[in-house]
Amino acid sequence: MSGASIMLLALAVDAVLGWPQTVHARIGHPVTWIGALIAALDQSFNRETSSETTRRTAGICVAISVIVLAAGIGWACASMLPGGWPGLILAAILAWPLVAARSMHDHVDAVARPLIAGDLPRARQAVSMIVGRDPSQLDTAGIARAATESLAENTSDGIVAPLFWGVIFGLPGIAAYKAINTLDSMIGHRTPRHEAFGWAAARIDDVANLIPARLTGLLFSIVSVRPRIALATMWRDAGHHRSPNAGWPEAAMAGALGIRLSGPRIYEGQLSQEPWLNGEAPDPTATDLNRALALYRRAMLLLAVGLALLALL
Repeated sequence: MSGASIMLLALAVDAVLGWPQTVHARIGHPVTWIGALIAALDQSFNRETSSETTRRTAGICVAISVIVLAAGIGWACASMLPGGWPGLILAAILAWPLVAARSMHDHVDAVARPLIAGDLPRARQAVSMIVGRDPSQLDTAGIARAATESLAENTSDGIVAPLFWGVIFGLPGIAAYKAINTLDSMIGHRTPRHEAFGWAAARIDDVANLIPARLTGLLFSIVSVRPRIALATMWRDAGHHRSPNAGWPEAAMAGALGIRLSGPRIYEGQLSQEPWLNGEAPDPTATDLNRALALYRRAMLLLAVGLALLALL
């Protein structure tokens, strides 16, 4: 069994089924299990009375422990699988919940539908499920921009990156990556509580997403109707983003759609002056959010073709 074959089948299963609510209600989701472990470790070892050095050391140990545990479980599962098609199918089923292609599309589509209908309250409520900024301050352009940015960034974090590491290292690789990404989302913040404790989580996530983020930007550019402009925008503006990785898919999508992304936004009542990506272009509209979803679907199709070619090789 090749990693590419497993990841291709896992992507196909996810595209068809997503993660059904009935399954989630019964057993939850592997990411929530990892999150519960991280939350417990954060509560136990991230003590406010400890020195910065102690908290950073504790954070390093917690990050390594969670990643090794996830990879170890992935390795143990892989080692028990039979060979041939039965093993391939079982491996894909195990990898399936760690790919978020269907849920990503559905979450953004849930924003696009009310936004196109002019129902801002529903659109604000839907966008609050996928972004951290204050939705009450967002107009139509702000909602479209927030959802488009989330779609671009999470295509890398939630789909391309786990599949990338799954292709290379199989089940241990995709499991380890999801642990890395969950660690970063929970404790990799520059806040008084997590500045030191989450330092390792944030740095590891930066490294793990280095190649996938750029690959995602390339996918968006290739499937764009204006690939040269998308590539040029990505190359010019990606480094302007506060994240070393998120700017690549976001800038590529901005160039592909002819819109501007990022820019000033409000977090927890505080204005954050972020630079624009493709700043000379207009703000996105509700229609542009649908165009972003179409671009996403084409990128996922190209990704599936790439996985199929790797599997054949």
